[in-house]
Amino acid sequence: MLRLFLRRFTKALLWFAGGSVVLVLIFRVVPPPGTALMVERKVESWFDGEPIDLQRTWKPWDEISDDLKVAVIAGEDQKFPEHWGFDLGAIRAALAHNELGGSVRGASTLSQQVSKNLFLWSGRSWLRKGLEAWFTGLIEVFWPKQRILEVYLNSVEWDAGVFGAEAAARHHFGVSAKNLSRQQSSLLAAVLPNPRVWSASHPSSYVARRAGWIRQQMNQLGGDGYLVGLNDSRRAPWAK
Repeated sequence: MLRLFLRRFTKALLWFAGGSVVLVLIFRVVPPPGTALMVERKVESWFDGEPIDLQRTWKPWDEISDDLKVAVIAGEDQKFPEHWGFDLGAIRAALAHNELGGSVRGASTLSQQVSKNLFLWSGRSWLRKGLEAWFTGLIEVFWPKQRILEVYLNSVEWDAGVFGAEAAARHHFGVSAKNLSRQQSSLLAAVLPNPRVWSASHPSSYVARRAGWIRQQMNQLGGDGYLVGLNDSRRAPWAK
């Protein structure tokens, strides 16, 4: 019975590994129709008895403001072009901070956030973290950095039920994602740590200060020119 269980378990793992690789390869070229987080929000609304209207419109890379792309990197993951999915320095700093107690600090890269939002459920279990690491590795191997950021910008939540840059730009500022200004982009990036509590269109003093800091970081990164190096020569040939 033990051998039978191990054989079936191994077969299930192989099917999962193969299926996840195929899914990641498909989403390299096909816009994901939705995300696991969107499904989770819809299910939550059913249980809470509070209907939610999910808003999301996919926009390709060239139809999203360059200011928003740089602002998100500046605010969320400045080592994004350099790492292979995990920022080990940030992880060590977060672990040291969390050992002291109090507020919990995260260390997720943009790649990890894409993996979590697109494929997984919320939570802090070791199983979910392990699956997050698996999918993060896959998208770093098979997707160029530009694709990772494109999927992130079309999948991240910017208010309750508001997903992706286009829906966020319309919801908060009444413009398209392509026409977001530098200030609007920095405000959207500033609320990402807690988008269902903080508002980009009605920023608190803290969000306004954080947006100002993000604009400073955008300048230091080099502005729009920073995006040119996203798909650098260190990437695997199939991920360029």
